[in-house]
Amino acid sequence: MKKHKSRLKEQFQRMNEGVSAQGSSTLVNEIYTDLYITEGGSEDINNEHEVRQIETASRRSETQETQIKCNDIFKVSPEQNKPIRSVLTKGVAGIGKTVSVQKFILDWTEEKTNQDLHLIFPLPFRELNLIKQKNISLMDLLHQFFTDTKQLRSTDLDDYKVVFIFDGLDECRLPLDFSKNQSLSDVTEPASVDVLLTNLIKGNLLPSALIWITSRPAAANQIPPECVDLITDVRGFNDPQKDEYFRKRINDESLANRIITHMKSSRSLYIMCHIPVFCWISATVLQRMLSEAESQAQIPKTLTQMFTHFLMFQTKLKSQKYDGKREVDRQQARKSLESLGKLAFQQLEKGNLIFYEEDLRECDIDVREASVYSGVCTQIFREEFGLNLGKVFSFVHLSVQEFLAALFKFLISIQDKENKSNKENKSSVSDLLKSEVDKALQSENGHLDLYLRFLLGLSLESSQTILRDLMTQTGRSSDSKQEIVEYIKKKIRENLSPEKSINLFHCLNELNDHSLVQEVQTYVKRGVEFSLTGVRLSSAQWSALAFVLLNSEEKLDEFNLRKYDPSDECLLRLLPVIKASRTADLFDCSIGSEGCVALTSALRSNPSHLTQLDLRNNNPEDSGVKLLYDLLKDPHCQLHTLQ
Repeated sequence: MKKHKSRLKEQFQRMNEGVSAQGSSTLVNEIYTDLYITEGGSEDINNEHEVRQIETASRRSETQETQIKCNDIFKVSPEQNKPIRSVLTKGVAGIGKTVSVQKFILDWTEEKTNQDLHLIFPLPFRELNLIKQKNISLMDLLHQFFTDTKQLRSTDLDDYKVVFIFDGLDECRLPLDFSKNQSLSDVTEPASVDVLLTNLIKGNLLPSALIWITSRPAAANQIPPECVDLITDVRGFNDPQKDEYFRKRINDESLANRIITHMKSSRSLYIMCHIPVFCWISATVLQRMLSEAESQAQIPKTLTQMFTHFLMFQTKLKSQKYDGKREVDRQQARKSLESLGKLAFQQLEKGNLIFYEEDLRECDIDVREASVYSGVCTQIFREEFGLNLGKVFSFVHLSVQEFLAALFKFLISIQDKENKSNKENKSSVSDLLKSEVDKALQSENGHLDLYLRFLLGLSLESSQTILRDLMTQTGRSSDSKQEIVEYIKKKIRENLSPEKSINLFHCLNELNDHSLVQEVQTYVKRGVEFSLTGVRLSSAQWSALAFVLLNSEEKLDEFNLRKYDPSDECLLRLLPVIKASRTADLFDCSIGSEGCVALTSALRSNPSHLTQLDLRNNNPEDSGVKLLYDLLKDPHCQLHTLQ
């Protein structure tokens, strides 16, 4: 047990921020910043793009939620009336689930907490995927993963208090069939890996063992609710924790303050800082740009600008570090990025965050030179070894994968452009952007939303200027920009769902067009003191108003529909704002059955922050009332008060 503890300490005491290569890691205890983790998350699945989930969560008030530290994950709270055996922790990509696991294990090895636990077995799904044996017993599996436990006997597992940690359920490529898999209770009996896992999680195998599973939200429903005693959500950094991270990461206090000030000046960037990996990307870019040598460059204000600078810094670093060249070899860098971009694009379409050797070969990436590819942008692409069973590859974050996928699509379109006349140039770029807008709007779960933002941002001359080392030519884009701006505005006017409209406003933001938002800014300022009732806003303007309210720094604790326009139409357009509010006052607002259907849908969504709803003096008809009453029977409904 001492040997096992010592080995885990060696393995988990260092953190590789965005990179797995040795020599560039940091001690966890030097950089670790507490994450905001809440107890009692919903079992419902949120199919929105994860960046939209972060933007929604950023509006959530922290005062009414139970916060939990990662070390207390198995400790029974006063509300719990039974011991906690299994915990499911959800959180979007890069939000800090794996780091929470790492801190939990490290503190245990350093004997700071949880000393009632005898053994911890971290078994990441990305490594379990690599096990080649068709049948293996749980004991043999543990001996294979943890060579220092060879002396461990099957009877010991019953006597000791043991924790199994299964990190990254969303990366699992095993068929976890909880209903059809055979039942297994003997730790020495061989079975397929997925049978071992389902029986461990169900409690047939080692019922006394504690289980901790982490997952991105969209994959969490693979675990049956009856197998989970506690659901927790990792929200990443709250606002004070973001500032704390930058101050820990950057030794120069004055520089750290300048970076924090800049990040706060752009609401979209500051919201993204809920994700620790994005804080790291921003710190990498701004630390360099705000130094004297780089002071002439334009400081990034949009996501596309931030990621484009990050990509170019890493590409230049690779040229200096690996090739010994001061200037980037344009042809070589472009070829490498196209290969990585192709991989990113193909795997994004399949919904994969991790890849294996065969995935690389499909994109003409020589697996034998994978270390070169993972060094192409040093900290954009990484490889890991799973118990010498094989290599696992991934981008450091889903957003980096989405950016490279957009870059690939853009570079391919530039190639087509170079082979065409000027007249064809303009139409080919515009047609590409329009078709990608349509494709993203047709996606049910919005998985192309951020990819689309990046693609549109890359079409601007300002982005192409940063990318000039990768491109043989750049063209004037003002005509095609205006054309795509008008196309997006046309789509917003077509009464899309409020969520899809919100993403299109983010797209306009990346294109540096704020005209629709500016049309409603005066109403927002006036709306604090005056009612907007009677002001005739178009559906596009109502959507713009929703975007402005969601991206303001004001807390949306109370929403009063009469302040805007007491109607079903206004309710539908401002539904995302209502979802982000704590209380909604819809008293005497002519709400009919259509409004009730929308409200019920919003209240069923995850997350919905609404706890109080006033619907007095409306006429929702019996069907609308029944929907609301059925909703109140749902145990996960957050609504406390319905009038």
